[in-house]
Amino acid sequence: MRIRRGKAQLQSTERCLGLPITFGVCLAIMTDNTWPSLLLEEWQDPLATLHMWTQIVGKIRLTQSPLINHWWNVTLYVSARGLTTSPMPCKDRIFEIEFHFIDHKLRIECSDGASKILALRPQSVADFYRETMAALHELSIDIKIWPMPVEIPNPIRFDQDQTHKSYDAEYVNRYWRALVNIDEVFKQFRSRFIGKVSPVHFWWGSFDHAVTRFSGRVAPPREGADKITVEAYSHEVISHGFWPGGNGVQAAFYAYAAPEPAGFGEAIVTPAVAFYSQDMKEFFLPYDAVRQSPSPESALMDFLQSTYEAGANLAKWDRKALER
Repeated sequence: MRIRRGKAQLQSTERCLGLPITFGVCLAIMTDNTWPSLLLEEWQDPLATLHMWTQIVGKIRLTQSPLINHWWNVTLYVSARGLTTSPMPCKDRIFEIEFHFIDHKLRIECSDGASKILALRPQSVADFYRETMAALHELSIDIKIWPMPVEIPNPIRFDQDQTHKSYDAEYVNRYWRALVNIDEVFKQFRSRFIGKVSPVHFWWGSFDHAVTRFSGRVAPPREGADKITVEAYSHEVISHGFWPGGNGVQAAFYAYAAPEPAGFGEAIVTPAVAFYSQDMKEFFLPYDAVRQSPSPESALMDFLQSTYEAGANLAKWDRKALER
């Protein structure tokens, strides 16, 4: 979960991430690897539609799961075929909803063997919402969710959204393959930490894939924060994630510390193409810089480790007790 920003800050970061940064100069060697291209201008509309679909499924998970610290109960997870809720309880059985991004289906599976399969295809958010809720009803799973999107500008109720209606099977599959790679690196990074650390999980509200480390110390109160933010940032964190872009901003990895220690923005991190945004108070590493590097996995791990060390050292975390 990311700290939500204002429009002016987002536009400022757009200028940073939307520029044709000269990766060809810094990382001239293009390798033949499995990290797919994700050019925002080629799939911005399908991305916006998919975001709303995941919010619908994510809100079902929110409704069916008890609160776990920092809202960890609401997230989705990368699976062997796409994104999944993991099992959720409903009366005397459990069920799971999974986006399949290979055969482009939405599968609802129940522990008693009942199931429903819906096609992922170009259709409005309103139609997807209606079909999904109808399929659940046919499985005797009657759930009510608040049908208003969150963490986006100018939200449209799910049941009224005829604006977002694109689906690009190729790009959705590319995005999922990118998530598979990112998920693996994030989990390797997570394994190095023996303190409190979040799962590697997908936040459907902000549409980012993330992992968060904790110092173990309570964070200072956040003035004017809503109950969601209060719960999310009740303790000191250093968080890392991947956002596929939107509103003109290209895909990028991010890192932030909350609360941010003095000097964090001036820290030297790697790879060299990574930069700090004063407006967003985060470090960013463009996805294309990672994808085009000789070793994408190493480039991403360097970013995760160097930004973590910068934040942990400046905030005086007890690293000896928290790390392997």
